[in-house]
Amino acid sequence: MTLAYWCVLVMIFLPFVFAGLAKSAGQFDNARPRLWLEQQQGWRLRSHWAQLNTFEAFAPFAAAVIIAHQLGAAQAVVDALAVFFVLFRIAFGAAYIADRPTLRSLVWTGAFACTVGLFIAAALA
Repeated sequence: MTLAYWCVLVMIFLPFVFAGLAKSAGQFDNARPRLWLEQQQGWRLRSHWAQLNTFEAFAPFAAAVIIAHQLGAAQAVVDALAVFFVLFRIAFGAAYIADRPTLRSLVWTGAFACTVGLFIAAALA
């Protein structure tokens, strides 16, 4: 398995890290989890939002990695873009939780650029 594929596996679990942080309040209502999460405030609510956005970013990233592999893109490029994507997404979550919207947007853009870069690498293969 390539490093890029391992990054896909890491990204499967990253939203659950943010979800765990959001639910760490101690009074989590598992009968109505979505309602409970949306009623949170501060960093817990932002952690929930980071979870949702990370789920949204996963599919395009995973597709880009798979397509880049299938079309024979340079493995070093695919691996590097995948690693940077994961690092950007971790930074995104941290910036979201810390309520740093400008930084959050910058690292989101970096992660998005990695996904686009994977498609470009595939197209050039």
